[in-house]
Amino acid sequence: MTVAVAEGDTGGLLLEWLTAVPGSSAVVLGGVVAYHDALKRQLLRLDAETLQTYGAVSAEAVASMARGVRRLVGADLGLATTGIAGPGGATPSKPVGLAFVAAVSADRELVREHRWTGERLGNRQSSAQAALQLTLELLGDGSKKTPPNRTDVLN
Repeated sequence: MTVAVAEGDTGGLLLEWLTAVPGSSAVVLGGVVAYHDALKRQLLRLDAETLQTYGAVSAEAVASMARGVRRLVGADLGLATTGIAGPGGATPSKPVGLAFVAAVSADRELVREHRWTGERLGNRQSSAQAALQLTLELLGDGSKKTPPNRTDVLN
């Protein structure tokens, strides 16, 4: 199966980890670091209504990002991350450490919400790791070893 990634809060870290594996070019097609909302709209087709209603850091946005990158590059799997890595950027309703990850295939979508408590780098690493773990879950390896603070959002 082929994979593509759309990253916000991880800033390319997830794709870095995937491509660090020898032979990854057989399955990793590429990715988009869509840090700014305009890129999320333009490249990933995240609609303005979703951004207006739920915001860029939401279950709805991350699912749309994963679908968008999958469609953009023609991958079997689309992975996406979005969140507030910190130390700034928080709002009263969206604190530092809030993150969403998504894994999408042709027939299944999984989205998870996380609340990380680390510093910026640790939060980014936690989101990238959570996306990899969610991918294993989507592929059905039987593993349920998800990071702490996992909350099911959409299935």
